[in-house]
Amino acid sequence: MIEKLKPWIASLVLLPVGLFFIFNRGEFIFILDHVNLLFHEGGHGVFGFFGKFIYTLGGTLMQIIIPSLFILYFYVNRQRVGIQVSLIYLAENLMNIGVYVSDARSRNLPLIGKGTYHDWTFLLSRMNILEYDHFIGDVLYYAAVLLIIFSLLLPLFMKDYETVDLNLKI
Repeated sequence: MIEKLKPWIASLVLLPVGLFFIFNRGEFIFILDHVNLLFHEGGHGVFGFFGKFIYTLGGTLMQIIIPSLFILYFYVNRQRVGIQVSLIYLAENLMNIGVYVSDARSRNLPLIGKGTYHDWTFLLSRMNILEYDHFIGDVLYYAAVLLIIFSLLLPLFMKDYETVDLNLKI
């Protein structure tokens, strides 16, 4: 019986984390958000060579690229629990991005620096879709919720991947 439950241990441990992120709705209160902010700001520097639009998008791109690299690493190394954690990390970033996108018109979020340049106000205005900021933010939030659910159900899809050996003797 314990052998059938073993693949689900990580999902059970990650369930409260996923629920916390879902009910928090991407609000900036978690220590991980400070790390994500560093990646975001670094992304502007990395993508700064490609013009103002890509420079502005670069912060968000880096928030997606970093967790995706973790997912890729754990996938290549066949470590399901690492993939699960990394998927939830990506989802948490998508939720934060969704909050930022939703703020494009109201511009209420505190910003780094002078506080006058809002990435998503610029990006959505440039694409003539600023009025859809809340819709796009909601899409990102619900995509993140689906990612969390997928992460928790990953043992159904990756049965042959390595799990964490907890040496349970029951």
